[in-house]
Amino acid sequence: MSKPSTEPTDSDTYLAVCGHTHLFPGARCRVTGLPDLHAFAADPWPVDLDLRFSDDVVTEAELRIEDRADPVLTVPAYTTGAGTSIAGRRWLIRESARTGDAVELTIGSPA
Repeated sequence: MSKPSTEPTDSDTYLAVCGHTHLFPGARCRVTGLPDLHAFAADPWPVDLDLRFSDDVVTEAELRIEDRADPVLTVPAYTTGAGTSIAGRRWLIRESARTGDAVELTIGSPA
């Protein structure tokens, strides 16, 4: 479900700014507002996210840890600013690293 807002929708939800209009292996999203950047980058924990894409479309997402494996980002279907429908998908997180005042998540393969 897409939201026109560019801000997080809930106080327990963190904003993740993505560099493209959609996700793909190698895409990156910068998560801001986390309470402990160093700890999260080293060992991410489950969080709710608002993904803001480069076309300012915002959609809800969930970062979860399944069976002690890599974190998985679940993104529901949404529509880009240009009107392209993007199917919902689950993505493995290939890497998480602290970058300044954020943690950058690198998208891996579909889960």
